[in-house]
Amino acid sequence: MQTIIITGLSGAGKTQAIDCLEDMGYYCIDNMPPALIRAFVDLTSSGHAVDKVAFVVDVRSRAFFDDFLSTLEEMDRQGFDYKLLYLEANDSVLLRRFSETRRVHPLSVEGTVASGIAREREMLREIRACADHIIDTSNMKTAQLWTELRVLLTSEESRSTFMINVMSFGFKKGTPMTADLVFDTRFIPNPYYVQSLRNLTGNNKKVSRFVLKHEITQTFLERVCDLVDTLIPYYMKEGKYGLNIAVGCTGGHHRSVAVANEIHRRLRESGHRATVEHRDL
Repeated sequence: MQTIIITGLSGAGKTQAIDCLEDMGYYCIDNMPPALIRAFVDLTSSGHAVDKVAFVVDVRSRAFFDDFLSTLEEMDRQGFDYKLLYLEANDSVLLRRFSETRRVHPLSVEGTVASGIAREREMLREIRACADHIIDTSNMKTAQLWTELRVLLTSEESRSTFMINVMSFGFKKGTPMTADLVFDTRFIPNPYYVQSLRNLTGNNKKVSRFVLKHEITQTFLERVCDLVDTLIPYYMKEGKYGLNIAVGCTGGHHRSVAVANEIHRRLRESGHRATVEHRDL
């Protein structure tokens, strides 16, 4: 029987994840006391027509949560087959989500949401280290999370499961907090100073040709794509199944957009799963 255990930070998307698994045919239980996982699996294995089951286990189970790590260790000793998915997001995104939904963080009843998030990260530190897959949902919409889960759970663990998010931005508005790699393209000649290109963006073919025609741009693109290819296996080895690449220029309208589009094109052409987003357009 396929068994998935979903855990992670409050506000990181566990509810959306369990909805996705339910649509995939999993028998889903939210807020499961960890000590009951094995008992439930044994129950469903004895003549009940359930071949796929998913549990959400998190700090909402209160005192029962203390059994989580020991339960996982016991299941490992017994050779029990399961996958542990860990969902997380950066603090600013979590704070915004709690603000938008007006929900109370389960660990901040007598404090701030920020203090609850910090406490939860510490409580989950050892659990996170045990995860088979870690998904950072900071830049994900629900549809993207569902796609990520479907690929992870229906494919063999390989480079094809790795998602690369390429984002253009302008340094004038700050560096994206979620970026794993940040590249500065301000060394490339600026189309802004060409009168006919000033009011266009890097999505325009004329601007793109101007930016990409320079030898240094082509060298830069080759080095970036080679670096990404080199790093992916090491990220996967550490349980990371996504990479956020931020490409910046002064305003985020010309050079960074054209370069981000080209990086995205090359990654897709070489068989990677990749998305592109232009933050400041």
